[in-house]
Amino acid sequence: MKIIRARTAGFCMGVSLALRKLDREVTENNAPIATLGPIIHNPQVMAHYEGRGVRCLRDTTQVMPGQRVVIRAHGIPVAEEAALKATGASVVDATCPKVKRAQLGIAEERGRGGTLLLFGEADHPEVRGLLSYAGEGAMVFGSLDELKSLPLRDDVDYFLAAQTTQDRAAFEDVVAWLRQRLGREMPVLQTICDATRKRQQEAVDIARRVEAMVVVGGFDSGNTRRLADVARAQGVFTVHVETVDQLPVDELRKKSTIGLTAGASTPKSLIDAVQRFLESL
Repeated sequence: MKIIRARTAGFCMGVSLALRKLDREVTENNAPIATLGPIIHNPQVMAHYEGRGVRCLRDTTQVMPGQRVVIRAHGIPVAEEAALKATGASVVDATCPKVKRAQLGIAEERGRGGTLLLFGEADHPEVRGLLSYAGEGAMVFGSLDELKSLPLRDDVDYFLAAQTTQDRAAFEDVVAWLRQRLGREMPVLQTICDATRKRQQEAVDIARRVEAMVVVGGFDSGNTRRLADVARAQGVFTVHVETVDQLPVDELRKKSTIGLTAGASTPKSLIDAVQRFLESL
């Protein structure tokens, strides 16, 4: 069996940076360490840090006196950040720089009087954070069809942004439709991370050359789910797993060439384990 592994598989810059910050806090400080929400969307990574004494807090009411709290890579809403700082905790901001840039760009356009249209998953923590910088009137949609159902007004100055891990091709379709619908140009913030674009494109390229695709990463990870989506859209048998024991062995044994990629929050150790298992079939 031949395995084609994506070069872009695994941790992105934002995830690596967030985990380095958390590692430093765990290593250098005696104070209790916690993250406000999962620092990244990978249960195996979260279990690793729990074993090192890091607590994952549900909200700011769980912050203890003297605690050091690390803000998750996805960022948090403005009000939640203010509440966190008001607890007196020592705060370490591990928000991905690309997410932070999106937050600030949205705030800037809002300051010019714009109303945000956001392409993303409404229940995703990054999206909740981005919306908090947008003020009143902002609307979020997860697909072009959903956008078409929104009550858009001709007298409103809209601007467009996307969750940083969204599908770039789908975003371009959104831009084209909005320009036609509104009959004018509008500000479009280029908030989709370039690493996301490259990862998705490589997944597409590999999917077109293999008999099956395996995508490794947390089931709660939006960017991992979209990797599986773009691979599946090429017509190839595609599975999304978190760990090697979830692989559909009987089905994969029938394949002679398998592509392997992984989300931006997937540790190399998990990808390596899946690759070793596939090569043993």
